[in-house]
Amino acid sequence: MSHLLLTVALAAPAQPPAAAPADWAKPEAAHLANIKQVTTNFVRAGEGYFSPDGKRAIYQAEEKDTGNPFYQIFVQDLGTGSFRKISPGVGRTTCAFFRPDGKRVIFASSHEDPDARKHQSAEYVQREEDRKKGVRRRYSWDFDPHMKIYEANPDGSDLKCLTPDAKVYTAEGSYSADGKRIVYSSGTAGNVQLYIMNADGTGARQLTNAPNCYNGGPFFSPDGSKVIFRSDRKEKDRLQLYVINADGTGEKALTSNDKWVYWAPYWYKDGKHIIYTAADHSDETARPNYDLYWMNVETGKTTRITHAPGQDVLPVFSPDGTKLMWTSSRDGRSPTQLYIADFTPPKE
Repeated sequence: MSHLLLTVALAAPAQPPAAAPADWAKPEAAHLANIKQVTTNFVRAGEGYFSPDGKRAIYQAEEKDTGNPFYQIFVQDLGTGSFRKISPGVGRTTCAFFRPDGKRVIFASSHEDPDARKHQSAEYVQREEDRKKGVRRRYSWDFDPHMKIYEANPDGSDLKCLTPDAKVYTAEGSYSADGKRIVYSSGTAGNVQLYIMNADGTGARQLTNAPNCYNGGPFFSPDGSKVIFRSDRKEKDRLQLYVINADGTGEKALTSNDKWVYWAPYWYKDGKHIIYTAADHSDETARPNYDLYWMNVETGKTTRITHAPGQDVLPVFSPDGTKLMWTSSRDGRSPTQLYIADFTPPKE
């Protein structure tokens, strides 16, 4: 997924709610209003990002009865609800993002893998075996070496590979605000680093240098001077949040509690705050429940935003900062879908 957590069971239903809806709806109302479900016609959907004008969303979703159990990329009109698939429909896809001028999009795809359809069939077989055995697999992300970054028109036409020479997993890309650069992740399982390249795919340079760990989910700050990301360099799969200057200097850890997992950070429009996903993993016998949190990156002060019994993950802001979109199972029982709400920032 984007910006993706390594081993958390996001797709599986959470435990039944421990409290009545009113118990968690009230604290959410301080920051979220007019919560609406965006996607309804998919097995599961998530990791959505706004178009520059805030009128469309690009996201990944699993379709029903297509012969492909993996995510594909869709663009949806947020006013009418109409949507269309823009990815090839074969293999895995993830990490879609609009170019700031709205004229192009990027996403990662493995559709050129000659064995893509075999992987699709194998996944269905595995799911059926799991169903018969009553097994619920933990969510795990396959660092597919055939995953490359592509650009296309917002309707999926004029598809072009930006990383044709990549021989390892290359994904999780997003644009700088001026549309001139793309920051992304690339590497093999256990050693994924951040890179920055020109928007046309040229001039790639390595940004992070923390070997034998995962560094991913990067986003440029609004002014393009910094990159926010996640990494499990302290302990495998225990993701923490980091920020680094776009020239590779000044790297700084924003979180350090190794009993928690932090991921999916995203900048607010002021460049001083982020929203992110986190959960307490201190009790290995309990299933962690992910919620959204707000942080001042200068002071470290945090505020919890969501309180629902389901998983709330992968938050992003509309360009003007007035709306929040995120992936959630909300009630703790349903498959994940996209949601949007009006957003009121915490007071400091």
